[in-house]
Amino acid sequence: MEQNNYSAQNIQVLKGLEAVRKRPGMYIGTTGIDGLHHLVFEVVDNSIDEAMQGYCTEILVVLEGNDVVRVTDNGRGIPVDIHQEEKVSALELVMTRLHAGGKFDKKSYKVSGGLHGVGVSVVNALSEWCEAFVYIDGKAHTQRYKYGIAEGPARETGTTDRRGTEIRFKADTGIFETTTYSFDALSNRLRELAFLNKSLKITIRDERLSTPKFHEFKFDGGVKSFVEYLNAGKKVLYNAPIVVTGSREDDIQGTVEIECAIQHNDGFNEIMYSFVNDINTREGGTHLVGFKAALTHTLNEFLKKSKQAKKFDDNFSGDDVREGLTAVLSIKVPNPQFEGQTKGKLGNSEVRGIVEGFVNEQLELFFDNHPEIISVILEKSVLAAKARIAARAARDATRRKNAMDSAGLPGKLADCSDKDPVSCELFIVEGDSAGGSAKMGRNRQFQAILSLFGKMLNVEKTRIEKVITNEKLQPIIASVGAGCGEEFDLSKIRYHKIIIMADADVDGSHIRTLLLTFFYRYMTELIVRGHVYLAMPPLYRVSYEKKTFYAYDDAEKDKILAASGRDPEKLSVQRYKGLGEMNADQLWETTMDPTRRNITQIHLDDAVEAERIFSTLMGENVAPRREFIEENALLVSNLDV
Repeated sequence: MEQNNYSAQNIQVLKGLEAVRKRPGMYIGTTGIDGLHHLVFEVVDNSIDEAMQGYCTEILVVLEGNDVVRVTDNGRGIPVDIHQEEKVSALELVMTRLHAGGKFDKKSYKVSGGLHGVGVSVVNALSEWCEAFVYIDGKAHTQRYKYGIAEGPARETGTTDRRGTEIRFKADTGIFETTTYSFDALSNRLRELAFLNKSLKITIRDERLSTPKFHEFKFDGGVKSFVEYLNAGKKVLYNAPIVVTGSREDDIQGTVEIECAIQHNDGFNEIMYSFVNDINTREGGTHLVGFKAALTHTLNEFLKKSKQAKKFDDNFSGDDVREGLTAVLSIKVPNPQFEGQTKGKLGNSEVRGIVEGFVNEQLELFFDNHPEIISVILEKSVLAAKARIAARAARDATRRKNAMDSAGLPGKLADCSDKDPVSCELFIVEGDSAGGSAKMGRNRQFQAILSLFGKMLNVEKTRIEKVITNEKLQPIIASVGAGCGEEFDLSKIRYHKIIIMADADVDGSHIRTLLLTFFYRYMTELIVRGHVYLAMPPLYRVSYEKKTFYAYDDAEKDKILAASGRDPEKLSVQRYKGLGEMNADQLWETTMDPTRRNITQIHLDDAVEAERIFSTLMGENVAPRREFIEENALLVSNLDV
């Protein structure tokens, strides 16, 4: 038997910020692009916390060259005096020690987002170098760090009339998979923060370009402006969002601030965002449960004493009252308890009752004083309730029909032999001829083909009972195998790659947009989890003697022709008008072979913008769609009319 050499000498103690550099994922989730952006948001969150206390009115984020980021605010400035116990400046403590900061002291910050106290120190730890500039009490101070370690003590550099903090850093290329920031991704979150902090001006500037671009966000209406932004392009049922704002005292939490805005539109989709201390609680939590319960209870109470009770003598469900609802809920609590590392869900049980009671009370007061608005909402909710009952009947009928069919799968589906969803792919192909080529060219072991034909339903303009019974969508729902709408269950999907394969022209683009709208509205998790892809078929086939080249756009075709250096008369250039023009082996070689194809994965990086674009392009309102096309027409290449 080998001697056991495991002893105290084997126990490693990580000092200072070593733990962060050793296990960065524990602190920022990932070392990919999301983790990189997380660094910026950790610094910005400190400035936001200053704004929430009323000390900061402007934040500037600058993307400099060489992957350097600068974040500046006009808050109070990080203290620079010497800490009595630690014998170093407070600035150095905040920048180089985990769990050091003013957010544990409720005298300094009543509420804050960065409650873990690791924010800016983690940024410092994961940077090749970092600089802090502090402007406080008429004097300027600075300190520089390398890989999280101070190169010297904080020093005074002169007098100033500025106030605030500036952090400048370069992420460590040895830790992150990429250090190139996305201007759009950062802008999306900064816009969100500006909505949640009324009248705070947040500017982002990209100086990496020859002509710098910037966004300036400032919304004096707060969450009201947020709802108006989300409903832009939609037909609203009443002119202005209903705003509920105020505070409640609680024995556990102390003062809880509540702010929400709601507005119904004539659509069928629910848009709801919830925040706690400016953190986007994407998975909801007790505050959202309380809000939804209050809305449902209030509308049921008003239904009982309204004329609408004759049309619907049952209680509304939560889905009924939230059909076509756009809502933003933002609360501030001193001691939030989040579930999960990403703070995606609020867990404080007491918060549900606080929010529910307050929203109940305020909505009742509002509707008592605005009978015309409650009447419109009740009418909308009654129609939604009847549609819900019709949808249930449609689902039951579909289940009975599928039960009589031995497989429950559509006849247009050419399934694969492998039954492990992880390795299986479903190609959704428009047109019988293209579908035929795809069936012959595929790898039958793991590739399934579903052929579609005819005009696809625009789900943006219809309720779910029409979706469930639609003859063009039923095969998709059955093939994916996970249901749709509120019954969608991601664990039941039959293929982990769902690939939309349509012609590379205007009609093909329309088909792709209609399918993406369907997946976004009724199988959202498919997109969120990265299961939806677009096939990228070539536009051209260039052949010379026995060699063949494929080009996916005009520029690539011209490059192939220029590089050939051969007599043009001997070159054959074929422009594909559609997938149906390709024979089976060409379709396999260019579009379906996993070792050679190009496919684009659909991501949902910005749910707010996705919502606006789908509503604009696929909704009833024509004017916003025309405006969108006019603004973006010049960005379109390879338009085949």
